[in-house]
Amino acid sequence: MATYVEALETDRRLLWNLCYRMTGSAADADDLVQETFVRAIEKPPRRTNEPLRPWLVRVAMNLSRDLLRRRKRRHYLGPWLPSPVPTDEESPASYEPPAPRLDSPAARYDLKESISFAFLVALEALTPSQRAVLLLRDVFDYSTGETAGALDLTEANVKVTLLRARRKMKEYDRNPGSLDATHQEATRRALEQFLLYLGTRDAEGIERLLAEDVISISDGGPDVNAARMPVRGRDKVLRLILGLAAKVLVEPRFTIQMLNGLPSISIEDLRSSATAATRYTVQVDVDDAGRIRRLYAVLAPRKLSAVRFTS
Repeated sequence: MATYVEALETDRRLLWNLCYRMTGSAADADDLVQETFVRAIEKPPRRTNEPLRPWLVRVAMNLSRDLLRRRKRRHYLGPWLPSPVPTDEESPASYEPPAPRLDSPAARYDLKESISFAFLVALEALTPSQRAVLLLRDVFDYSTGETAGALDLTEANVKVTLLRARRKMKEYDRNPGSLDATHQEATRRALEQFLLYLGTRDAEGIERLLAEDVISISDGGPDVNAARMPVRGRDKVLRLILGLAAKVLVEPRFTIQMLNGLPSISIEDLRSSATAATRYTVQVDVDDAGRIRRLYAVLAPRKLSAVRFTS
């Protein structure tokens, strides 16, 4: 049994990365990997002479699809955003995208890009099966046959499903997220300027930092107050930011850390009321001019299980 458990552990990182990209939730990915291991121990595959990994991937992907179907049937209060995960060098290994074993010119998106907020948000437009097929084929570089085996589909179904998934990703493909060093540095500069202007209540500075078509999306879930609809346009987003800043009685603690491949802000405001978030993250997407075009605020407590805060 010890040898079998060790064999399971060698695939934990791969399974976590699959489940996180499938669900966009670190907590759900933890639960799904654990459930996959429980099934492997209690009801292991019958053919013990075959590699274990394909069986584990099939179980994890089926569990992930089931979870997504249940989530889509439930009403979610306000916009839904992924849960942020740390991606710096000191992060737990399970939260880091694994390096590809081989160069994969067939892969449409690289593993690093696929952990970005922009990519995970785009995946929400897909059905569970479309999401699974696209991730296996276009991110993890599975063949059509391997994908069909992992998802209990025919190869013809895989091809049709992938075509439909790629069509839904066209808007993202026109302006894909970038996690290269240049974009990381531009994002860090934008965040540092944002915090400087916010601290001095410099409305003109914040306005210059926002793109004209900026969109602010907040996910508070059912537990804390948050904007229940995306806020669009520079003027409206500026009013939102200044309005929230005016309500702050004690300056929160701000930390810039690497989340989902880009510098992000983690905020602690431990004096907030019972209905306001005491901990949350702010992630941004900047355009070529360094202006903020997307602002994502994750306030739902369950979504912050992987983020390290200072207290």
